Amino acid sequence: MFSSKITSVLGRKALQRTAAPAVGAIRNLNVHEYLSMELMNAHQIATPAGHVASTPDEAEHIFQNILNKPGEPLKDAVIKAQVLSGGRGLGTFKNGFKGGVQMVTKPGQAKDFAASMLGEELVTKQAPNGIICNKVFLMERMYMRREMYLSILMDRASQGPLLVGSPRGGTAIEDIAKSNPEVIFTEPIDIVEGIQQDQCERMATNLGLEAGSPSHENAITLMKNLYSMFTQCDCTQVEVNPLAETPEGDVVVCDAKVNFDSNAEYRQSSIFDKRDFTQEDSREVEASKYDLNYIGLDGNIGCMVNGAGLAMSTMDIIQLKGGAPANFLDVGGGATEDQVQKAFEILNADPNVHAILVNIFGGIMRCDVIASGIINAAKEIGIRKPIVIRLQGTNVNEAKTMIEGCGFKMIIAEDLEDAAEKAVGVAEIVAQADKIQVGVKFDGFQL
Repeated sequence: MFSSKITSVLGRKALQRTAAPAVGAIRNLNVHEYLSMELMNAHQIATPAGHVASTPDEAEHIFQNILNKPGEPLKDAVIKAQVLSGGRGLGTFKNGFKGGVQMVTKPGQAKDFAASMLGEELVTKQAPNGIICNKVFLMERMYMRREMYLSILMDRASQGPLLVGSPRGGTAIEDIAKSNPEVIFTEPIDIVEGIQQDQCERMATNLGLEAGSPSHENAITLMKNLYSMFTQCDCTQVEVNPLAETPEGDVVVCDAKVNFDSNAEYRQSSIFDKRDFTQEDSREVEASKYDLNYIGLDGNIGCMVNGAGLAMSTMDIIQLKGGAPANFLDVGGGATEDQVQKAFEILNADPNVHAILVNIFGGIMRCDVIASGIINAAKEIGIRKPIVIRLQGTNVNEAKTMIEGCGFKMIIAEDLEDAAEKAVGVAEIVAQADKIQVGVKFDGFQL
């Protein structure tokens, strides 16, 4: 029976994949496929031969002279766009070229495919706005007897690593979980004891490999090495799809996604140095430099809040009042004036933001520090968007006095509901004005 625990695990994975492209950038580092393969090779995990290219000529050279040898029969290869998104094969580049994964079967194709991918943005189901492709990965074509699924991830329910496998690989595991949950198998791993021989044997059998066969033994070895990489590299997820059995009995990782815990950056510097900022939301990258928790969303009301819970409730009430948040931005409980100023600058510079809602409940975070940061930002860059402010808690009276005497017009709200109504109202006015391409002026604001 497919347990509710695994339903929860796969549900969280689906949520991560359908969110904004860079949602996981702050907590879990995601690296390109070719880097994941290099890391696996370093841990004695079998992968197809592959090489990365940055130019069309380099891609052609790899196909003709490295994956193939002059004078030998030509072997097919696969060329993959290196973008941090799933669904690359079904994606479309903004130049019209379809498919971020292509089969290379003859000379000239690698160069042509690379020329259509490099420097272009690939639009996928997970990245509807497109992600730039700066590299392509060429790998030998694998002839597979069987496609399987295997992953290790941190599971909240079992409070430790969880080995997940299925004999049905090569397709989205979330779809299999819905249609055939009985073919997904799990093994909770004791973080102290580590992965055990009997667990690997059971999983290899559940993957459809015959006990005692070379493939079965190779799968067991692969699982142990995969878990070793998972723990030694501070991974939060290692997902292999497909895991292939070859006609020769080898078990090979053909595609993989690996995430790393950002809290381990200090001891995994060689991995984190390979972070590709071009694949992330530039606003999130800028916010991370100031230790701000920022996630871009699709609405038009910018939010600046202290505390994740308050931020979530703020976004909820905005939607309840008919609006849509443009971001999740938690300045935390110990933010400095510089951090608050930078947070305000990020919101003010976002063209999708029509109004800014500041919702602060001052406990550790003093209201006057928030007010000072906003005022300093306004003095440096000016105020181009209506600002609705709701302040409660430590030094709230001092903060209101500062705002009233700063020379900039800001809309003060008495409570969160009032603040949300005002923010939604002014954002709607600006949106309607934009739609008919006319300017709009509020008291103290010129838009």
